[in-house]
Amino acid sequence: MSKRTMGTKLPRKLEDKMHTVGQQIKLARLRRNLSIAQVAERATCSPLTIARIEKGVPTVSIGIYLRVLYALQLEDDILLLAQKDEMGRALQDLALKHRERASKK
Repeated sequence: MSKRTMGTKLPRKLEDKMHTVGQQIKLARLRRNLSIAQVAERATCSPLTIARIEKGVPTVSIGIYLRVLYALQLEDDILLLAQKDEMGRALQDLALKHRERASKK
């Protein structure tokens, strides 16, 4: 019987996004004509870990993702995460608006 913890199960929407990220990393590796073993050696991790990243397994640490991006010379892509934050900016703008009162006559 396999042990499944709450931390390894993601909502379906997030699973799809993890799978997409894995596919993008795989395509970047293939475009560079690198094997899984070569990327694993450059990222100082196991080939199994690279395969798990490419499949979108959610238990791989963010540090390993960063090392793989670095091995593929894509480390600056991590800076694109949460860059736009449209909802946060809208909430900030709402908090900045001053409440205006009707004039007293």
